[in-house]
Amino acid sequence: MTAGDLVAFILYLFQIVIPMTQLTAFFTEFQKAMGATERIIETLNAPEEDYSTGRALENTSQPIVLDNVTFAYKPGEVILQGVSFAVEPGKVTAIVGPSGSGKTSLFSLLERYYQPTEGVIRLGREPIGNFSLQSWRSQIGYVSQESPLVAGTIRENICYGMERAVSDDELRQAAKMAYADQFIDELPDGYDTEVGERGIKLSGGQRQRIAIARALLRDPKILMLDEATSSLDSKSEFVVQKALNNLMQGRTTLVIAHRLSTVVDADQILFLDKGRITGMGTHEELMRSHEMYREFARQQLRMKELVQEI
Repeated sequence: MTAGDLVAFILYLFQIVIPMTQLTAFFTEFQKAMGATERIIETLNAPEEDYSTGRALENTSQPIVLDNVTFAYKPGEVILQGVSFAVEPGKVTAIVGPSGSGKTSLFSLLERYYQPTEGVIRLGREPIGNFSLQSWRSQIGYVSQESPLVAGTIRENICYGMERAVSDDELRQAAKMAYADQFIDELPDGYDTEVGERGIKLSGGQRQRIAIARALLRDPKILMLDEATSSLDSKSEFVVQKALNNLMQGRTTLVIAHRLSTVVDADQILFLDKGRITGMGTHEELMRSHEMYREFARQQLRMKELVQEI
């Protein structure tokens, strides 16, 4: 082989390797896209929720009753088993238990994202399935651990989901009760401040207070709190807890709790373990009668003492 042939061979080799690498990368991305597309098509083909069928909910001042509710996402994989309890109107019910015990799934059933496999959920004497979805969900306010914000202004995020025009006075009153006015008034653009994608320009405590203001503006009769203070530092937690106390006034409240401070003053505490309710009562009653709850309380107290030492 001549020197010219060798150089030409090496050049051809380099020209072939790069397209082959690109072709391999294309097939890898193509396989990923196929997998993602299958999920998207499955979601698009799922039946849409019927928001209008059913009658309007008029009286929410009734107990929410779960009667022997069992639920599984897939056949044979039971998440909740024979759950029965009542949530009295205007009272606070806290739900505690280990991770994976079914607490968030219970909330999903109450919000009617899923239907129980067995049993029934009632408002008073009537199954909640008799009410239209629009009417039922309009009575529910939900504050999660990580309250998502949309890219836009603080005003747009607080008013998100409202079906009517919101006056400036209403907006400011909701922000004041959520203790959000304290930081909003300090911002250069006030309520017209852009929060960024998923609220990245705000701290965790500020995002939670905006979520609470949003819930206050809706004035829900049923309130669901999915441990709204668990990811905050102690200073932010104190302010958010005060805002939550304002939000809970006069409403039927269910709280998923991982901190002892959240559940001590609850009217009723449910201990959920492996999909079953193993204890029910006040803090003092469960401290006397439920071993796992006592251990939960001791761990929380130890963690509190460690934080104070630090």
